[in-house]
Amino acid sequence: MKKIATRQWISFGIWATLYTLFCIWMENLWMLFGLIILVDIFLTKFIPWGAWKRSKNKRIRQTLEWIDDIVFALVAVYLINLFVFQNYQIPTPSLEKTLLVGDYLFVSKLSYGPRVPNTPISFPLVQNTFPILNCKSYLDWPRWGYKRVKGFGQVKRNDIVVFNFPTGDTVALKWQNPDYYWLVNEVGREAVHANKDYYGDIIYRPVDKRENYVKRCVGMPGDSLAIRNNALYINGEKQKDPARMQLCYFVETDGAMLTEEQFRKMDISKSDRKFVSVPTSDEEKFYYEYLPFLGFTSTDGRYNPIYRLPLTQEALEIMKKIRSVKQIKVEPEQLGGTTYPVGYRTGWTRDNYGPIWIPKKGATIELNERNLALYSRCIGSYEGNKLEVRGGQILINGQPATTYTFKYDYYWMMGDNRHNSADSRSWGFVPEDHIVGKPILIWLSLDKDRSLFNGGIRWSRMFRTVRSD
Repeated sequence: MKKIATRQWISFGIWATLYTLFCIWMENLWMLFGLIILVDIFLTKFIPWGAWKRSKNKRIRQTLEWIDDIVFALVAVYLINLFVFQNYQIPTPSLEKTLLVGDYLFVSKLSYGPRVPNTPISFPLVQNTFPILNCKSYLDWPRWGYKRVKGFGQVKRNDIVVFNFPTGDTVALKWQNPDYYWLVNEVGREAVHANKDYYGDIIYRPVDKRENYVKRCVGMPGDSLAIRNNALYINGEKQKDPARMQLCYFVETDGAMLTEEQFRKMDISKSDRKFVSVPTSDEEKFYYEYLPFLGFTSTDGRYNPIYRLPLTQEALEIMKKIRSVKQIKVEPEQLGGTTYPVGYRTGWTRDNYGPIWIPKKGATIELNERNLALYSRCIGSYEGNKLEVRGGQILINGQPATTYTFKYDYYWMMGDNRHNSADSRSWGFVPEDHIVGKPILIWLSLDKDRSLFNGGIRWSRMFRTVRSD
């Protein structure tokens, strides 16, 4: 055996220490067998790891150098993306004006502890589908169970949290919003599966490959949550509204149109401006049909200009001072759409919801018709049990059951843009194994309503930390 140089021992010592600490962090000492590979790479060199560097063919050597650099970069990005942080872009206005469409965020995996991936073999920086190729970016095998390693803390009330979409386990590829379960409730399972030209293929996604969502955590495990006239109550106590919470209002003018300057003063983006009285989109046509029921009157079938606009309290006060504004009405709860649990009559609406108890790890509930409607997805889909009802008897994994004890903590997520947010009121609880991380920094913010060199970059938002308030 060749004499081992001091430099080799130092290199081995550094990498072996880092790798050992990583194994301890992962709580998997079996991984320590990987030290054998490090011994050979740095010390014994029985396997000619760098033999390609001695090739006399310059072209081959250069090509392999490129491949070596690319593989190293991909592995580094993959590990950073899995265990440290990932990039995330705000796609929808559900958290406006706290976070804006066009904000690019660094999401910390360390804040709540990173998860060991369910699908370890996947392409970095791609959530579930390769762009252009339109195929899966991960392999279904091997597939690991849920495990989260230690981080800096835990989810707290009012934290802004990135998580995997809970009801994104089954997906109709051509109709992903609303989700598959809403579609099945509306048109029937057979219709969704039979009409692939319209709905697309129906596929299953593991937890870590479901779409990423970002919302505010307003309900913690064990809480009883209720909403009364858009006000949030936890365990019977009214909660403080987020600083820039929005509701939607119908705004009627005396005939004058609101100006671009007025919209900008109230920070209302073009996509949020719905001109309901002269509808051009399907959404505007939907609201137009409701105008008589909302108390708006027309003359010869024509209305004054009426807008549907999301407004913060500050924007609402500005709107009230505009001389041409004739009346302002908050959007009624009847326009809020379907609420969780889908297909079960609770009498709840988007603006008046609950009370509903949020499951807590180790807590036990009685099983009955109502609890099955509220918690069947938790018992079956999220915690991996086979739940059946036969002849009026409830079976879990084939055994009769009258109670159930939860093995996960669950959270209730809502958007600050309360009337423009598909959140837990629509699809229910977020299990702890779906928690991805915490946004910590806005590194870029782009305003799609403006050109790049005319306010398109929101300089005032760049490199701002993301705060819960």
